[in-house]
Amino acid sequence: MKVRIAKWGNSLGLRLPKAAVEAAGLIEGSEVDVIVEGRELRLRAPVPFRRHLLADLVAEMKRLGPDNEPPTVEWGPDRGAEILEGDAYSRGEITLDDLMKPDVAGKR
Repeated sequence: MKVRIAKWGNSLGLRLPKAAVEAAGLIEGSEVDVIVEGRELRLRAPVPFRRHLLADLVAEMKRLGPDNEPPTVEWGPDRGAEILEGDAYSRGEITLDDLMKPDVAGKR
């Protein structure tokens, strides 16, 4: 389908036909990626990106059960710059299991 490019401020604009917009599932205000390949322009809906929280990932791992849990690798004690001042975990005073336990306020 052919469309005409028009001046829009200091830029050029492309008006998309209703049928194309509906077929692509776009609405006013939708963001699209513009891909330039040689002398061709392509528009596509951006790939959705979802941020994952560590707590969500750990919960999903627990939901899948121990058969799907990766093995824990013991790398030995921290050395040099790996040891952080005031960090009980890096000094070996507490374990990862201690960090994952719910605290007194129940925030974890």
